Amino acid sequence: MLYISALLTDSKAEKSWSTTMKFGLFGIGSGPCAKPEIARAVAQAAESAGYDSLWTGEHVVLPDPQAPPSPAPPEAPMLHPSTILAYLAGVTKTIKLGTGIVLIAQRNPLVLAKEIASLDVVTEGRLIFGIGAGYLKAEFDALGVEFSERGARTDEYIEVLRNLWQSDNPEFTGKFTKFSAIQSRPRPARAGGPPLVVGGASPAALRRAVEKCHGWYGFALDLDSTATCIAGLQEAAGKYERPADLGELEISVTPRHRLAPEQVAQYEEAGVSRLILLQPGSTQEELIDYLNSTAEQLM
Repeated sequence: MLYISALLTDSKAEKSWSTTMKFGLFGIGSGPCAKPEIARAVAQAAESAGYDSLWTGEHVVLPDPQAPPSPAPPEAPMLHPSTILAYLAGVTKTIKLGTGIVLIAQRNPLVLAKEIASLDVVTEGRLIFGIGAGYLKAEFDALGVEFSERGARTDEYIEVLRNLWQSDNPEFTGKFTKFSAIQSRPRPARAGGPPLVVGGASPAALRRAVEKCHGWYGFALDLDSTATCIAGLQEAAGKYERPADLGELEISVTPRHRLAPEQVAQYEEAGVSRLILLQPGSTQEELIDYLNSTAEQLM
């Protein structure tokens, strides 16, 4: 059975809201935060203000010219997640560092296992490993990865990563990956690897969250679409077995718009435990003003 903290409570019951919501910031390493000095200042300010986490985005390449569903102009700067998070690990102490998300179907899974284990070691166990299957066909075409195989690769590569991180004698035979008689060290800072969070609202992504991941991440959602996705997670929980060692499914959401305090309570009541906020602003001052004012209003 799947246990999702607030989902199993009666949403109609009266409740005195003293929020336990965690707050993150999305976009570290992108836009103005692609400049290291701005990313450092924002990260340190967020840690001081009490934010739970900082999250990157990822696209290895972007289509040029931009066309739907591409999320950004082709010239938009976007640092590699491991690079910027390793840098920020050295200038912060406690804030968690999340990939939101890494497109693992585009990667060699053995190289990725080494990369993410190294990042978890460098962050001293502060990494949250967010993943997704991807949705930009032009990106897959440029990388020479078959777009139609992205879901199957994602499922297989999750198993490859865990095998390399957990097995004393790593060995794997799958459709895309085969190895034996090897070791990949160091292992992550935490036994079994960092918490794994999957993004996406497709049935496959919701099934993947239930079967394989510690958490689920919904991006740019309003309350109605959040409720729809959570209902989908509950439906998936009735169809697929969840390993007991994954524990309770943690739900994170990036709201589409800036929130009022009462909306935080509504997301929490719906079952969300972390809100990862979009950062408006094009300068360091604007970004820090936003995160400080938001902390005062919502946290």
